[in-house]
Amino acid sequence: MSKNEPTARSSTEVDPTRSDIDAFLAEMTKAQTGGISGTGRLIFALDATMSRKETWDMACQLQGDMFRTVASIGGLNVQLVYYRGLDEYRASKWVSDPNHLAKLMTKIDCCAGHTQIGRVLAQAKRETAVLKVSALVFVGDAFEEEEDEILPTAHELARLGVPVFMFQEGDAHPVERVFREIAKVTKGAYCRFDSGSAAQLGQLLKAVAVFAVGGVAALEASKDAGAIKLLGQLK
Repeated sequence: MSKNEPTARSSTEVDPTRSDIDAFLAEMTKAQTGGISGTGRLIFALDATMSRKETWDMACQLQGDMFRTVASIGGLNVQLVYYRGLDEYRASKWVSDPNHLAKLMTKIDCCAGHTQIGRVLAQAKRETAVLKVSALVFVGDAFEEEEDEILPTAHELARLGVPVFMFQEGDAHPVERVFREIAKVTKGAYCRFDSGSAAQLGQLLKAVAVFAVGGVAALEASKDAGAIKLLGQLK
């Protein structure tokens, strides 16, 4: 998030990106054609607060690559979740065309605000109560909530069999500690990245997509670098 506290908007002030976001959600609704047909379900959650602005384009490219990998694999439905601003939290419909999803991600801009990781974990819990979620991926650089309010939900996800893959941008040690704990509790995995390790993050994101479709067996069969590193934490 920004080091400066965000200033509350007046009720009459217009957010210049609001129409873009509304259009984005409308596109996501149109993208949901018919029932969910894939064999795996992946929630992909993003911190879109201001501190990520400098590396946002890089992250979108990597995430777009992951979605294109998903499309080549087939059999996966993705829900895009992001938060930003004072209290903005959005979740898309489940989408079976990841290429379309990758393009729509470019409509999101970063905006100053606080983290809402608790809501992301709660989202995964609600969704898997309806239909099993194969995995939750979170990409962010900060944690500003109460740890003892977050971890019980992580334990609930563990009970439901939903692994959480926490990808941390930067090297803040308090953030790493919490991210690692969430991953450990849910039997997921943790990885730190920066602009110099973009290729590694890309490999790992693709490996998570493979895992969401076919589990550990699919990762073992793929034998690429990202899969090998992920397997090291999952076993």
